[in-house]
Amino acid sequence: MAKITLLDGGMGQELVARSGDDPTPLWATRVMIDHPGMVRAIHADYFDAGATVATTNTYAIHHDRLERFGLDHLFHALHLRALAEAHEARGAHGSGRIAGSMGPLIATYRPEVTLPVAEASPKYAEIARILGPHVDMILCETLASVEMCEGAVKGAAESGKPVWLSVTVDDHDGSRLRSGEPVTDLARLVSAYPVAAVLANCSVPEAMGDALAGLATLGLPFGAYANGFTHISGNFLKDAPTVKELTHRHDLTPEKYADFALDWVQRGATIVGGCCEVGPAHIRHLAARLREAGHEIA
Repeated sequence: MAKITLLDGGMGQELVARSGDDPTPLWATRVMIDHPGMVRAIHADYFDAGATVATTNTYAIHHDRLERFGLDHLFHALHLRALAEAHEARGAHGSGRIAGSMGPLIATYRPEVTLPVAEASPKYAEIARILGPHVDMILCETLASVEMCEGAVKGAAESGKPVWLSVTVDDHDGSRLRSGEPVTDLARLVSAYPVAAVLANCSVPEAMGDALAGLATLGLPFGAYANGFTHISGNFLKDAPTVKELTHRHDLTPEKYADFALDWVQRGATIVGGCCEVGPAHIRHLAARLREAGHEIA
């Protein structure tokens, strides 16, 4: 039986659901301003469900996002607020690790807007230096091309903490990134940069088996955390979209999601959890299933 790191589930969609606010292009960041303490409550729910890692609500805190709304002066303060809410939840729970999330620059799922490494890495390094002293690892997530990954992990190394690299894959062919590049093309990066784990995230769970087959060849701990969207719509791939453009699937019950995740573990994954539309109920059921199967959650 394996020792499994159980990640939390999605933060942004939980915030939108609980706040009742209309989503904006600032997504989870706006909710953190308008509803202090809600992020902490969601972290607490995931810890109570059995997750051993809290992922900070810093995914979309980038200058390019904040500048559109005249909020760039809050860049540093928003990172610290997100860190504080994760730490408060962990403190109340009494255990767990904190992963500092860094999402894609400019837009999600859009490899065509990838910045050159020389331009992207300093932007990530700035965030990594803020997060580094307060987290256990940096999680570079939902990255859609090899070049996007390189900019992120090069900058993340400035944190001085372990770097986990997570890619989003084609929903119809999980062996490829959304850029069309094979997942195995990440081999160059993991040999050149201090990457401690490789994952696939924010793609449909049906795509993760093929993604894991590629990740397994890289010689590092690997895993997956899928989303619960039906698909990524064309409208979401336009400039400054909101999550109104995405539709959650009604068939992805906690039981069904756990079936997928247990299959990933059978394939050798040692890090599993959930992404958008995968909530505390899914994580609670997954934790129970992992224990029933004889795995240790650590």
